[in-house]
Amino acid sequence: MNFDLTLQQLQSEGNFRTLPVDTTPGTVDLSGNDYLGLGADVSLREKFFSIRPVSSLAMTSAASRLLAGNQAVYSDFENLLAKSYGHGRAALTFNSGYHANTGLVSSLADKSTLIVADRLVHASIIDGIRLSGADFVRFPHNDFTRLEEIMKGRAQKYPRVLIIAESVYSMDGDRSDIPALVAAKKHHPDAMLYIDEAHAVGVLGPGGLGLVAAERLVSEVDILVGTLGKALASMGAFSITTPAVRDFLINKARSFIFSTALPPAQLQWSTFMWLTALEADSHRSSLAALSRTLADIIPGGAPSHIRPFIVGTAKGAVELSLLLADNGFKVLPIRTPTVPPGTERLRFSLSADIKPESLSPLKKLLADAIQTGK
Repeated sequence: MNFDLTLQQLQSEGNFRTLPVDTTPGTVDLSGNDYLGLGADVSLREKFFSIRPVSSLAMTSAASRLLAGNQAVYSDFENLLAKSYGHGRAALTFNSGYHANTGLVSSLADKSTLIVADRLVHASIIDGIRLSGADFVRFPHNDFTRLEEIMKGRAQKYPRVLIIAESVYSMDGDRSDIPALVAAKKHHPDAMLYIDEAHAVGVLGPGGLGLVAAERLVSEVDILVGTLGKALASMGAFSITTPAVRDFLINKARSFIFSTALPPAQLQWSTFMWLTALEADSHRSSLAALSRTLADIIPGGAPSHIRPFIVGTAKGAVELSLLLADNGFKVLPIRTPTVPPGTERLRFSLSADIKPESLSPLKKLLADAIQTGK
């Protein structure tokens, strides 16, 4: 592979990526995933360290979960997660959302499985599908009529079917129809429903448990995946499933088996933040109000804490991002292959601690950009 040539091509296409610098003080950050604003709340850190002195925190696990000590820290957190969701569910933590999706999908499916996934599921899910070796078909985004047709026409040829979708999509901010997904699963006696709630946990549902909980369908979803590194302001991810599937994953999910476990201190912080987020209804209300404000600025679709502004070219997205940066807004460009060619965009992502009035200049800036063709 000619690295220089590849890099030159990326630069000519406007798809060359560099690591962003720290946000300039006073800039409104609309690119992060700290949806509830908990990560920016210094008082929470102070409270945590008053409860957990630094000397009591183990900063490394030093081994995989199957070998590591301090197992009570992990089990206590997983028991808290399981209790939060109820319905006889069990929880298992992973080092990241990527670890969770690649490990879960590749262990739950094999060459005798049919995977039916929404076209816009995350890259980590796609990688898990590839690792599984399963037959794979995508249905058009949120097209549940097509999903039903696939289930009726193809599912019976396989001993197991795995239906995969996200509850809130990371690049568009729109939602799945969870009842429709549950209905589609019932076309096959051994179908499993897998819902990634990375961008819904903390934000939606009772106590921020996500869209599946909001629909009261936790017992109907076989695998629910949540993340701790977004609205929960920590690190890692988790699955909510049955005790039997949890035991299966401990024995079969390679990303779990062969990764050094998260530091015990991280699990203690996650426990603290989970309990905080369960009580953060005022933050969720503020975020919902901000979502309505942003929907007025960028019309189209229902209000959401994630909102795309489609530009259509990589270079145009980069130029608009730079223009907004010059005017005090950090909104980074999203380009191919993260999104399909022709849908390059800016992804506006809200945090509950943003002041509504700080968004006001965006309307004119975006309108002017449309007029000038940027």
